[in-house]
Amino acid sequence: MSTATSPLPKVIAIDGPTASGKGTVASLVAAQLGYHYLDSGAIYRVLAVASEHAALDVAKPEHQDALVKLAWSLPVEFVGDRVVLQGLDVSAAIRTEEAGLHASKLAVVPDIRAGLLQRQRDFRKAPGLVADGRDMGSVVFPDASLKVFLTASAQVRAERRVRQIEGRGQKADFQAIHADLVARDERDMQRAVAPLKPYPDSRVLDCSDMGIEQVVQTIIGWAQSV
Repeated sequence: MSTATSPLPKVIAIDGPTASGKGTVASLVAAQLGYHYLDSGAIYRVLAVASEHAALDVAKPEHQDALVKLAWSLPVEFVGDRVVLQGLDVSAAIRTEEAGLHASKLAVVPDIRAGLLQRQRDFRKAPGLVADGRDMGSVVFPDASLKVFLTASAQVRAERRVRQIEGRGQKADFQAIHADLVARDERDMQRAVAPLKPYPDSRVLDCSDMGIEQVVQTIIGWAQSV
């Protein structure tokens, strides 16, 4: 007698470059659909903060083994809108520009990516998941029912990032942020493992001239048609 297996919960994968708005959009789509939400970039940022706490440097070869071990055992939890590392709320710490830069460097190390892969897949639970990142549809959830590549011009993304930083009461240098975004794009697109790019089964959505609600409703419409 054969036993029927339950289908895996649906996944909506939203990938795209830094500051394209995919995190905000993904969380809103998840909320409206009643799905779980995974901010994959946060996991890499948490690892960046954890590595700093452990005095580990991705640029030092002698630290590589310890960084990989930390990736495989990273004690991260998502509690509501809080990100918790070993009981410590690091929600603010992981959103700094420094954490983002270190996370981008960690993300190009294959063994570190492998260590965090299963952690991300564990977020797939009923009734469904909206996951945002750079390789959600290509590597982490290749069987996602909907794959979106959300992008915007570097100019627009830098302007958004400046508003975001200034909204936290911090100073922001547009030229430096713009240059950093361009450099991150280049690094993410050229890396050997899971390079950032839209795949043949992705729906590309350029949101340079779109409001958040318009983007959210576009993706929900796509989700409901698959």
